[in-house]
Amino acid sequence: MDEETGFRSLFIGARDGLRLHARDYGPLASHALPVVCLPGFARTAADFHELALALSQDAAMPRRVLALDYRGRGRSGYDKDWKNYDIRVELDDMMQLLTAAGIEEAVFVATSRGGLLTMALAAARPAMIKGVVLNDIGPVLDARGLLRIRGYVGKLPVPRSHAEGAEILKRLSDQQFPLFGAAEWTMMSRRTWTERDGRLAPDYDPNLMKVLEELDLEAPLPILWSYFAGLNGVPVLAIRGANSDMLSEKTLLEMGALHPSCETFVAPGQGHAPLLGQADMVRRIGRLIGRAEKRAA
Repeated sequence: MDEETGFRSLFIGARDGLRLHARDYGPLASHALPVVCLPGFARTAADFHELALALSQDAAMPRRVLALDYRGRGRSGYDKDWKNYDIRVELDDMMQLLTAAGIEEAVFVATSRGGLLTMALAAARPAMIKGVVLNDIGPVLDARGLLRIRGYVGKLPVPRSHAEGAEILKRLSDQQFPLFGAAEWTMMSRRTWTERDGRLAPDYDPNLMKVLEELDLEAPLPILWSYFAGLNGVPVLAIRGANSDMLSEKTLLEMGALHPSCETFVAPGQGHAPLLGQADMVRRIGRLIGRAEKRAA
């Protein structure tokens, strides 16, 4: 464990040889259920740092937390073929990584695209999933959110400093996150751009924009209720940002009504996707993990 960062870096080879990375927090051997954190489309494992530290260093029940960088994001390798930035490939990458890490069952904390991957995993390996946090994602996607994300992924100006990056992100997303102050915007800048060769660069492969450009947002988006139903056997916490343009209030209510054990929560003052590191969110997620452990016992 790196005392400075609070995590180990785990690297494995994907099925096609691409190098994949995950942050590995907490004890490797623990009686507590491990937690697997899955980020959004152009996001990285860093988004879960505060949550992962809180869960892995909990005095009463320290647990292992694995936060993944998908291919083309963070410290994972960039694919020469952008068409491999595909849910099916990423699902296989995730299963390879979990196998290499020795994780056979876990609670999944899944933001946006991570939630789609979790629902896909419920179809492929249902026994792996003991509980789920779906962060601003559900079986029905709002095209407005996809349109907004398509408008900036791979297209943002590159800042000269994180102070400038914070300003860029504030102008872009102030309506989604009106309560953010300078500290939050600077943190988001540090998790959007990273230093490469002495200058800032996006912490993801800019070719991800091609995946979004291929989407036909005029056509009806796939409805995933049957995949969501695959989570019926485990407790779920569904979180929606109050200002979200990705998960509608209507869909959140339906998720709570249709799932036998789904708690819902609307995060005030947040958009797509809510931050999970504040004390209140950590407590909520901790309660969901507790429910999962009781059910699994």
